[in-house]
Amino acid sequence: MLLAVDIGNTHIVIAAMRGSAVHYKARLATDKLKTEYEYAVSIKALLGLGGIEPEDFEGCCLSSVSPVMTEKITGAVRLLTGKVPMTVGAGLKTGLNIRIDNPAECGADLVTAAVGALKCFKPPMIIIDLGTATTLSAIDKNGAFVGGAIAPGVITSVDALSEKTALLPSVGLGVPASAIGKNTADCMRSGSVLGAAGMIDGLVDRMCAELEGSVTLVATGGLSHVVIPNCTHKITICDDLIFEGLAAIYEKNLRK
Repeated sequence: MLLAVDIGNTHIVIAAMRGSAVHYKARLATDKLKTEYEYAVSIKALLGLGGIEPEDFEGCCLSSVSPVMTEKITGAVRLLTGKVPMTVGAGLKTGLNIRIDNPAECGADLVTAAVGALKCFKPPMIIIDLGTATTLSAIDKNGAFVGGAIAPGVITSVDALSEKTALLPSVGLGVPASAIGKNTADCMRSGSVLGAAGMIDGLVDRMCAELEGSVTLVATGGLSHVVIPNCTHKITICDDLIFEGLAAIYEKNLRK
């Protein structure tokens, strides 16, 4: 099995992969104060819940948006398995043609999700990732990453409202009964959830106009099941794009 790790700003998701399929998946909070030893304990416990032992893994591949957390999780994986993870970034073959002004600026999470999407869908496509940030990645008809858009994530936006305004409370996410809210909480949910859906629809329209061919729309990320059903476009939700991408990148570099 392969240990695949997606390190985000809010959560770290670990997956045990059999080939390109997710056998087991678990999530833990991203906490920069924890040590690699504490993460090793947490990851071992989560794997144990799935009946998986550290020695079951032949290797590890990880994607990260946080250099600090990359170091901690790399250390934790070495403590658990004795193996050094492959980390998506400079020096690792991905097979993805990145055609932006500075390819080094393209986040490992965007690269990995694109690799996973290209294994499952035919380009051109737009990949929507709803997490701490909401990102849209454009893949042209030749399978090249040609750019995208970055916006605040839904929870990020809601938290900013409650923190920066005196009278707006902290609210849980959910879909309001109607776009016209009848109370403060529902007004905030309308603006955040339905507003995010409207923003995605609008950006998709603009990006599709710039891409040639019939564009496939794919979504992933923790909030995709909340937001995407409220979009007017037909968008396929794929929870495991990043893990499929990590498995593909691992195999490509293992053969190397």
